[in-house]
Amino acid sequence: MLSKIRSSVLISTMVASVGVNAQDYLPILQYHHVSTTTPASTSLTPAQFTEQMDYLKDAGFQVVDLKDALEKLKKHESLPNKAVAITFDDAYRDIYLGGFPILKERNFPFTVFINTQPIGRNHHFLTWKDIKEMELSGGVFANHTISHPYMLRKAEDETYDQWLARMSHEVDTVETVLNKQLGHSPKMLAYPYGESDGTIRAMMKEKGIMAFGQQSGVVSADSDFEDLPRFPASGRFAKLSTLKVKLASKPMPLLNEDSGGDFATDKPVSIRLTFKPGKYRLKDLACYVSGQGKASLNWIKKNEVVVTAPKAFGVGRGRINCTMPDYSAKHYYWYSNVWIRPGADQGYVIEKVGKS
Repeated sequence: MLSKIRSSVLISTMVASVGVNAQDYLPILQYHHVSTTTPASTSLTPAQFTEQMDYLKDAGFQVVDLKDALEKLKKHESLPNKAVAITFDDAYRDIYLGGFPILKERNFPFTVFINTQPIGRNHHFLTWKDIKEMELSGGVFANHTISHPYMLRKAEDETYDQWLARMSHEVDTVETVLNKQLGHSPKMLAYPYGESDGTIRAMMKEKGIMAFGQQSGVVSADSDFEDLPRFPASGRFAKLSTLKVKLASKPMPLLNEDSGGDFATDKPVSIRLTFKPGKYRLKDLACYVSGQGKASLNWIKKNEVVVTAPKAFGVGRGRINCTMPDYSAKHYYWYSNVWIRPGADQGYVIEKVGKS
């Protein structure tokens, strides 16, 4: 398995000047359910959502249109100071019932990534009438595939080419439906379960679609626009104190990252991080492994560290999150990476090429 490496290009002479009333990065909040009766792990109550939205308003955050903000970042254009974007995954109707009135009252734009198969067929999911009403008040509707599959798993007896064609169909069909029902598509996609690999990301790039994984972090011009991060803000992450830390985050100033690929094995994962030239509080870098506690840090060079998990991940998805305070102590630099540990009978397409 080849290394997964992303090289950030130093383009300081090309970047527009960012003043005190602008920023060159974007935290994006991710939600699923706004309800008191849905699974706690992916939900927050309307009262909790109201508390979060009131905080955004009272603290002076500028809730921006996601597509517009991403296009600006790609072109190295600045965003408003304290810019943030709001997103939902899946086409649950409680987004309309529990979340939309709160957003509409505050005139906040938002994006919903919809899986189209259940729309209008199941009373737990949105209807096109709901969607069109929400669109009139700042809602943008984007791609979450037709059926919400594990995109890296082949069906039984499916060939590689058949799998790839099926995944392309899952994406293309939703684009067609969005254009038919709404007259347009923002050409953005959230990977179901956050899972992608080099082949799927290359597919998104070829189709001109910006896509989101399930790692946390802040988007900047250096981000991989076929595997963008977001901050979950529901379930155990719904507390306002937790949200405040994420909203004050900046992208980790990385020159390179090498994680060995998208898949974990029966060995502990590790990732090599190389920092851009600059003055940072590297001694205060801390990395945590999901379900395991602190990762070990082995500094290879002054600006290069290997972060290693204490033990191997179990089957499923695991991640390492790293944070580092900036010199103002008002913000944290934030970085996250996710690996998949495939089960023997899950049919994962394990390619030998990682992210580039």
